[in-house]
Amino acid sequence: MKCRCIVGKIRNKLSFVILRSHRVRGGCTLRQSELLESSFSQIPGTARLCFFRENMQRTAGDAGGKNRAWTEEERLELAAKLDAELDEYISGLEKKSYTEGWPEDRWQEEMEKHPFFMKKPPEPGDELSPLMEGLQQLKYGEDENTPEELANNYKEDGNFNYKYKKYRLAILSYTEGIRTKCKDDELMAQLYNNRAASHFMLKNYRSCLSDCKLALKFNPQYWKTLSRAATCSFCIKNYDQCIDFCDQILDHNSTDKTILKLKSDAVIAKNRLQRDKRKQEREEKKLDKEDEKLLEIISRRGINLELTDDKQRLELSDLEPQVPQIAQCRVHFDEKDKLLWPVMILYPETQQTDFIQNFHEDTPFVDQLHELFEEPPEWDIKRRYTIKNINVYFEGKNKCSVHIVDIQLTLGEILRDEQFSVRGGTPAFLILIKFSEAEKHFLANY
Repeated sequence: MKCRCIVGKIRNKLSFVILRSHRVRGGCTLRQSELLESSFSQIPGTARLCFFRENMQRTAGDAGGKNRAWTEEERLELAAKLDAELDEYISGLEKKSYTEGWPEDRWQEEMEKHPFFMKKPPEPGDELSPLMEGLQQLKYGEDENTPEELANNYKEDGNFNYKYKKYRLAILSYTEGIRTKCKDDELMAQLYNNRAASHFMLKNYRSCLSDCKLALKFNPQYWKTLSRAATCSFCIKNYDQCIDFCDQILDHNSTDKTILKLKSDAVIAKNRLQRDKRKQEREEKKLDKEDEKLLEIISRRGINLELTDDKQRLELSDLEPQVPQIAQCRVHFDEKDKLLWPVMILYPETQQTDFIQNFHEDTPFVDQLHELFEEPPEWDIKRRYTIKNINVYFEGKNKCSVHIVDIQLTLGEILRDEQFSVRGGTPAFLILIKFSEAEKHFLANY
């Protein structure tokens, strides 16, 4: 229907031009090429060209290739002839199927691929449509854009993502713009400054500070960037740098209330940090003295400790418990310089373990056992583990022998036994039922 409407318009226009040219020129008409070209301007593309050439060749041959005067009848005859040939040509076009459009069963899928109609951007790795690739090349292709144009395109993308709070995507866009290494210093300063703003919104203060410094290299008069750099310095507790940035801003604007307050807060925080640092140093010195005293007390007690890494001198690392349950319960001394030990109790027969966090060296072993078995353990179903029904052992320092413990002795007296060795900062004892098969088997292994 659209083609026929065009034909009707052309037919009317053609007749009007032929008749009008005769009246105006008084028998001297336009050349046929000018007449048909002006009349067929509304016929699209190839159809107009083919039809025009075909009729020019025919009419030129009929006229002998020379200009001549046309009578009214000849003009009407030519118009009718052109109408008929045009109808015939258009009818031939209608018989051809349209193959360049979207298939009827997949038009919605194809529309989704079109950049004007797609509802979501392509995912990484997705195959792009030729039109999308073309648009990307126009905007991001190095052959189609100068470094400055590319940098500006990436900056616009970053600004769009920043506006909608997609800060990580904004950082990626600004980074691509920076990689172009364009020669426009102002544009590079904007890219670094905008990326710093995105990092700031994500609380990546160190990255933000780094980008602020780079932006200031390109444009030292970025006061907003200086302010952001000062804030980041405060957030990472670099108060000296924060004060320096604040001073630079105040040299330009001495009445900036925000910067004045930030500088004041930085000075207060710096003084507080220095005070806390001095306090920590004093505490560390105190702890160092206490650690030295602890090593001295243990050595004075004559207690054997197994040293790590074949060392010849006792160190604090030799006193660190190797068992997670008592890792925070290192041996220490009280106000009377008495030692309190973390102790491990093993039950080989049932494969159970008990831990005593603070076993005072002056406490008799039997008292600790009374406390330990005051309530029978859940795993002791037969209630066999009682003070009168058990033997306590420790492994000798050569690891090839076991020795029975006199439970009436204190822990300190037991630890001073020549055969006892404290391993991993934790004295260990084994408890077995007297005269049981498990005890016989255990002793037989040594």
